[in-house]
Amino acid sequence: MTTLEPALVHEDLGTSWRAGRPRPAGRHLDSAACSRQSHRVLEAVAHHARHEAELGGYVAEAAAGDLLQQGRSVLGGLVGMAAADVAFVESAQAALVTLLTGWRLPAGARVACLPGEYAPNAAQLRAAGLVPEPLPVDDLGRADLDGVAALLAADPPRFVHLTHIGSHRGIVQPAAEIAALCRAAGVPLVLDAAQALGHVDTDVGADVVYGTSRKWLAGPRGVGVLCVRPALTAELTPLLREPGDAPPLRAFESGEAHVAGRVGLVLAVGEHLAAGPVRVRERLAALGRAAREVLEGTAGWRVVEPLDEPTATTTLRPPDGVDVVGTRARLLTEHGIVTTAIGRERAPGEMTGPVLRVSPHLDATLEDLEALASAL
Repeated sequence: MTTLEPALVHEDLGTSWRAGRPRPAGRHLDSAACSRQSHRVLEAVAHHARHEAELGGYVAEAAAGDLLQQGRSVLGGLVGMAAADVAFVESAQAALVTLLTGWRLPAGARVACLPGEYAPNAAQLRAAGLVPEPLPVDDLGRADLDGVAALLAADPPRFVHLTHIGSHRGIVQPAAEIAALCRAAGVPLVLDAAQALGHVDTDVGADVVYGTSRKWLAGPRGVGVLCVRPALTAELTPLLREPGDAPPLRAFESGEAHVAGRVGLVLAVGEHLAAGPVRVRERLAALGRAAREVLEGTAGWRVVEPLDEPTATTTLRPPDGVDVVGTRARLLTEHGIVTTAIGRERAPGEMTGPVLRVSPHLDATLEDLEALASAL
């Protein structure tokens, strides 16, 4: 364990985030998997569920229509789009499937993506008949902008799929710069923001942004969003078109849905905005730096990310002979510390072995990080 004294910022955010949530049973350092919902979000979900029982499911959904539309507007604002560009779905994976099903690209079309692409994403691309090809990256797996520019100029793919922050590594990709390169080359950019929404700035100029509720936005599980700019929406073909004057993308919004969860997400996004997205990002980055300072070298575990990487996600490579899955289980059962064990299969194009992922949210403390170091 290092002797440095880590520093956090915006302690008021930590206090308010902690006060607004049920008390955790242990130490929750796993927001990259699933964050803790607030009392207000939990109550909003339950309130809508009661309305479904009292009024009927579709009547209750209609009554929540203005709130859901406000949510589409706010979510669109987080990615630089409008309410008409946002569709609610069930997850980030559901968003990607919805996009690929509607886009109907020709079999064999090439898609440029990171070598460390999330394995389920790559599987969905292949299932759609597309051919993933690697973007040039540096030793950390971060896209090499000169190499990307050369690739787009020499042999442009049908589109670029970029995972903004990986599930297996807390590295931020230069999404805004890649968006600019893609725009200049006339190549659409599809951004997987599952680990980025509520974590880093996602208003980067991408043509498509998709993500989930349950991670850094701290909304309910079973809710996701698909955001598509109008020019690309015009290329999509829905199975059935929405009647009336509904925005075209609304035809891709799933109708048989957990509407109560969507209501909860809208409340969660409101809490994110009230906290101040810039302040949230600054505290999350400070927590990531503190985690790396505290954990680097502890019992032989080594941090993957650079110290100043502006994310709250830290991944640890184990010492020789240490079982990551067993360690994760021991941390939970013996110490009440929630983390994630990540196997190589999650990103086989980049990972060489398993890692332990640590991902605190705003309410985490230095004491939590030091307790993890002691437990390791």
